[in-house]
Amino acid sequence: MAGGIKAWDGLVAEGEPESGIPYFTTAASPEELIALSWLLEEGSRKFYSSVSSLLGDNKMGNIFCDLTAAEEHHKEALLRLYTSFSGKEPDSGFPRSLLKAETDEDVMEGGMRIRDALRWIEGKDPERMLEISMSIETNSYDLYLKMYQRMQDEHAKEVFSRLAHEEKQHLATLAASLDEMLRAA
Repeated sequence: MAGGIKAWDGLVAEGEPESGIPYFTTAASPEELIALSWLLEEGSRKFYSSVSSLLGDNKMGNIFCDLTAAEEHHKEALLRLYTSFSGKEPDSGFPRSLLKAETDEDVMEGGMRIRDALRWIEGKDPERMLEISMSIETNSYDLYLKMYQRMQDEHAKEVFSRLAHEEKQHLATLAASLDEMLRAA
């Protein structure tokens, strides 16, 4: 047998961590959708903060620092929306107390596990970090468009529309940075 397993030289396929994992069984009510969004924003904030620390104080590190701040801003908007819908402040277990999570593992926008994404970027160049971040932002944009469509309340629709628009702006910033990096190479 000349091919197949006998021809294998030990190399394995490598790609980005799994995204879009089915992390939550259901998030149906507006409060649950808001809590899910908040949890994913927090996951992305943790990821971008870690990447920013890895890259240090330079142009690329600053891009990820800005993304970290943007995710924090999104969380604040979602908390205000939650309070508006529920008529109360979130409890100490927010957002997990509202969600039927299959695990307590941290997940970010796009349904990617933070630990998997951080493990994957180890030793990667900034170009690959930008690419995975673009994937995250694309998935987030798509999520917020879906949530916009599911919401009945006009204020909630406005918030999810604004978040989708901001995710699209993040994607444009990342794409411009990647384009600049590729032109310089």
